[in-house]
Amino acid sequence: MPDKRIDDQSAPARPVSAAKRTRDERDSLDTRGDDYHSELPPHTIDNLAASLPESLSVPIEVTVGPRRSVAAAVRPASLPSNGIETTRIMSTPATHTVEISTPAPARAAGSSSAIESLSRADAASSVRRDRIRTENSTAPESAAMLTSDRLLAVNRKTRKAPRGVWPEFVYALTLHLVNLGDSAKVRAYKEMDERIRRQFEGGTRFVPILTRKGGVGKTTVTTLLGMALADARDDRIIAIDANPDRGTLSERVSKQTRSTVRDVVSKAASIGNFTDFSALVSRDETRLDILASDTDPLLSEAFDENDYNVVADLAARYYSIALTDCGTGIVHSVMRATLQRADSIVIVSGGSVDEARLASETLTWLEANGYGELVRNAIVALNTATQGTNLVRLEEIESHFRSRVREIVRIPYDPQLAAGSVVSYKDLKPITRLAARTLAELVVEGLPADRNL
Repeated sequence: MPDKRIDDQSAPARPVSAAKRTRDERDSLDTRGDDYHSELPPHTIDNLAASLPESLSVPIEVTVGPRRSVAAAVRPASLPSNGIETTRIMSTPATHTVEISTPAPARAAGSSSAIESLSRADAASSVRRDRIRTENSTAPESAAMLTSDRLLAVNRKTRKAPRGVWPEFVYALTLHLVNLGDSAKVRAYKEMDERIRRQFEGGTRFVPILTRKGGVGKTTVTTLLGMALADARDDRIIAIDANPDRGTLSERVSKQTRSTVRDVVSKAASIGNFTDFSALVSRDETRLDILASDTDPLLSEAFDENDYNVVADLAARYYSIALTDCGTGIVHSVMRATLQRADSIVIVSGGSVDEARLASETLTWLEANGYGELVRNAIVALNTATQGTNLVRLEEIESHFRSRVREIVRIPYDPQLAAGSVVSYKDLKPITRLAARTLAELVVEGLPADRNL
């Protein structure tokens, strides 16, 4: 008889009913001990799904890289809390709700402080830019900002006619349709005007014109310099004749008054505005004001340091630049007061040997008496209209002075200047006006723009 156990093993397994499986599972659970029965009540053993709570919240901490992204799958393991990103999963039997909080990823201490400092700097600069932009947009503009260049549209009607031979010819030939603009010569002229018009802050600038020798053209240079400045600039320019030996500066313009520096000193207390002061000066076509010296030699000798200071103080109220024709000599009392106020000086030299030597000795005297800075900033006006100029090598004179001063300007011969009478600036030779403008440009260049700095 075949073994029944063998037949049972070889026979196919019979399906087990659900009821039988339930009984078997109950029996196996009964054998696991009292601890398990203490966690699950006996009446819930038959239906484990029913014993689950309606919601289950499991905190899971997940490490996140530098980029703030959430992985599709969440790790089931629970990580220790160390300031790293935390992910919470809320689950129910039917749905799952995920709440994710993403703090900034941790960085190294050095890089974190550097990045934070850069962020603060960027924020501060942004705030400053916003504040400046706000101030610029809300601050009221002055009336001076309403210029014609800003307000007028540039077109065929408003654009100015060109200056220069060829541009003017083309402009007229095309019935004002083609405007080539100013010629190069005219543009250079306007650029020089702009440099001469440089504005100053902090009071009047005083420029004495001096030398130790008489007859070299100090008065002529003072007249040319003053006219060039007054013609180009919009502010007021005055030339004061401080020659204690009867100066002739007032004779270079049409006299409009007989008043002199002595009248200014005697009426100083009653001068309260520019109208009062302008009644004591003569004005030429370029708007240069000239204050004459006394014609009586006895009175002119009495014009001393204190008198000059009274005149200079009054001039400082109403003028931007004050030129002083110092006359012959440099040791009289007026010279001391003039040099104490000087912002720059002009030394006049003739074209002869003795005139050049005396001009150089003037520089030496100034250096020896504490005016070395004025010497280094000085301009030498080389008057080539004096006698003996054609026998002297002017290049050697210029080479000598160039080693001592800032610049040298040649003043050419002009018949109108040689006549010694009234000077008409517009009737001077073009080369003479160019020399005067060059001298004015160099003098303005050497003056301090703001004395308060």
